[in-house]
Amino acid sequence: MQTLYDSETYSVTHMLANAGADGKTALGTVQTVQYPLGVPMLARHGFEIVDKRTGKEVYLDGSWAELFQQHITAWQVNTPTQEEVEETLEQYAELAQNPVVVH
Repeated sequence: MQTLYDSETYSVTHMLANAGADGKTALGTVQTVQYPLGVPMLARHGFEIVDKRTGKEVYLDGSWAELFQQHITAWQVNTPTQEEVEETLEQYAELAQNPVVVH
C-alpha cells in the first residue's frame, strides 16, 4: 500500500498486488512452473479513493484502475493544481458506495 494523495477531502491509496512488507512486488522471488515470473498471472494493482466528506470509498481495479493510472501519468508530466486533482477525484468518488469502516 502506498498513499498517493491525502487532503482534507480525499485520500488515494495505491494497492499493490502481491506486495511484500516493503511495498515492493515479489517479482522473480518464486520461480515455479505455475508462476515463471514469480507472480500469479491475475495479479492486479488497484486504487482506493476515499471521499472524506461522505465517509465512502471506491476501489478501482481492472480497466478503471488503468484509466486512473493514465491520469496519474499525465499529472507527472504536467503538474496539476490541487483543484484539478480534486475535480478528477470527485468524478471517481461519485462511484463510491462503500462506507469507510475502521476495524
